[in-house]
Amino acid sequence: MEKPVEFSKFYRVLNAAKEGEEGKSSELESMLKQYETSEESAGPLHQLGEMFLYVGILELYKYSRTKDIKAIGLLDKEGWDKLAEENKADLPPLLANTMIRYSQDKKLSKKISAKWGTSKRELDNNIMQMARYITEGIIDALE
Repeated sequence: MEKPVEFSKFYRVLNAAKEGEEGKSSELESMLKQYETSEESAGPLHQLGEMFLYVGILELYKYSRTKDIKAIGLLDKEGWDKLAEENKADLPPLLANTMIRYSQDKKLSKKISAKWGTSKRELDNNIMQMARYITEGIIDALE
């Protein structure tokens, strides 16, 4: 379909913001604004991934009740357990399911396939794997 999709730059910025590096939180927010519309993506799967990153980080903010990535990164096991109890859900499946639901609600495969002239079915077949990939990346960057 296209060249391999990877978001290592985003995850490096996310990790740097978590570590409190100067200016990285604002760089992260800037990337998220760009990913919200995903108008500069390199292809259909890349566009889907960017939109999932946007949705995933917004869901992380909602789940943790803060937009402070550094504070989120400082959460220990007890903190995460408390959030899971309060949210009645563990973060990884919640993130992935939120991305999948978002793609269905916004009819992303139809919109993205029309934009790129690709098969809607092929995009549909990649939604679950992309949601897992993005979720794993977010969780890894926060650990």
